[in-house]
Amino acid sequence: MKRYKFAVRLGFIFVVLFLTGAAFAQNGDAAISAEALETLQNNINIVWTAIAAFLVFFMQAGFAMVESGFTRAKNTVNIMMKNLMDFSIGTLSFFLIGFGLMFGATDGLFGTTHFALIGTDVQGADWTWTFLIFQTVFAGTAATIVSGAMAERTKFTGYLAYSFFICAFIYPIFGSWAWGGLLDGGGWLENMGFQDFAGSTVVPSIGGWLPLAGAIVLGPRIGKYGPDGKPRAIPGHNIALGALGVFILWFGWFGFNAG
Repeated sequence: MKRYKFAVRLGFIFVVLFLTGAAFAQNGDAAISAEALETLQNNINIVWTAIAAFLVFFMQAGFAMVESGFTRAKNTVNIMMKNLMDFSIGTLSFFLIGFGLMFGATDGLFGTTHFALIGTDVQGADWTWTFLIFQTVFAGTAATIVSGAMAERTKFTGYLAYSFFICAFIYPIFGSWAWGGLLDGGGWLENMGFQDFAGSTVVPSIGGWLPLAGAIVLGPRIGKYGPDGKPRAIPGHNIALGALGVFILWFGWFGFNAG
């Protein structure tokens, strides 16, 4: 009986709230409603873009888990620090240099303005920072892919330098060619009608060609091939950790593609 009375009261409250909201909507001024809707839409755009950015950032953890799980235990600390520092170095270099090269005013090759966000205004200050965060996590993703392909045979300082040049120059310049029109730029590929769905060329492709170049220079891991030239298996030390990383990357991919 008590549950029945509670349900009736709860239903009554919902009906009152619904009727109150409907009456308020009917009596509101049309101009104010339009302005309120525009403000709401802008806020939703900011929230959704931020959520997508956070999901892409979480992919950093996925890369760290996959790479450490599929390498030997003795190199776990090295892999973890590389994944931590490539985003740290990449964030600073992209903010100071890369963002301007990618989205600044350009003649088609690279941007020449908006370094460190100087003179930038993208639909207001709130959207400016949202846009920066969203683009920064993509730059970090392009950089962190490198660590897996060159795992167990790269000096820590060399990898930091690699991450700096990727986020400061290589990734932003190519991104300017394809995505510069999102702000004040507009690259030659974009002007030719080039379309890059969900960053498949700008991010994963750049993140793949760069470590390929590095792997060619470094060569295979020591002990990978025997004296007879036959490859030897170098199993990872924690398959469960690698599988966890795969699921984290899978989860983050919803922010990557949909965002």
